[in-house]
Amino acid sequence: MELFMDLLSAPCRAVYIFAKKNNIPFDFQFVDLLKGQHLSDAFAQVNPLKKVPAMKDGDLILTESVAILLYLAQKYKVSDNWYPQDLQARARVDECLAWQHTALRRSCLRALWHKVMLPIFLREQIAPEMLAATLAELDMTVQLFEDKFLQNKAFLAGNHISLADLVAITELMHPVGAGCQVFEGRPKLAAWSQRVKAAVGEELFREAHEVILNVKDCPPANLTLKQKMMPKVLAMIH
Repeated sequence: MELFMDLLSAPCRAVYIFAKKNNIPFDFQFVDLLKGQHLSDAFAQVNPLKKVPAMKDGDLILTESVAILLYLAQKYKVSDNWYPQDLQARARVDECLAWQHTALRRSCLRALWHKVMLPIFLREQIAPEMLAATLAELDMTVQLFEDKFLQNKAFLAGNHISLADLVAITELMHPVGAGCQVFEGRPKLAAWSQRVKAAVGEELFREAHEVILNVKDCPPANLTLKQKMMPKVLAMIH
């Protein structure tokens, strides 16, 4: 099985951590996002959507991270806590996974690009009022995540880590990489993040997030790459 990934991507980090934690064998096919390799004709043969992660398992190709996670969880019969058999617990996981795509992911991605990637990587200055609005949106989304989904639970689906927790923590590390202190002043959220890291394993968590935590050191794109990437970036963070 091949996994096409770049750990700069939050969904890639979720898939990577899940596979590693559950001893799922895979070949890591690195697709360098900062060199635009995901936009190449060669990668389009794997994923016409030109996004990572993508998975190739024999004749099966999957191009959405949640679909990949669910496939791996069921194919490799991982511990039940990841995607519970209990109907209500599974529904909680499904609810979080469905919500995060258009809410948590959007806010975290916009914060990273507006605060770091556009000004540093693409040399595009962001108006202060736009950055302020983006960070205010992030704050509201994180608060909603805590109030609606986490509440007073140890993990999002109960007493044990699930796919929902893994997807959420990898998204939240995007703004952390951009220098946003999303866990400050939120003791419940901070405690949850520590439980998730402990459940995953501190070393694996650090390994998966090394790229995003050093993202501010990325070299700027050249003009050709910038022109190629800008339309995709603007569509992604609109």
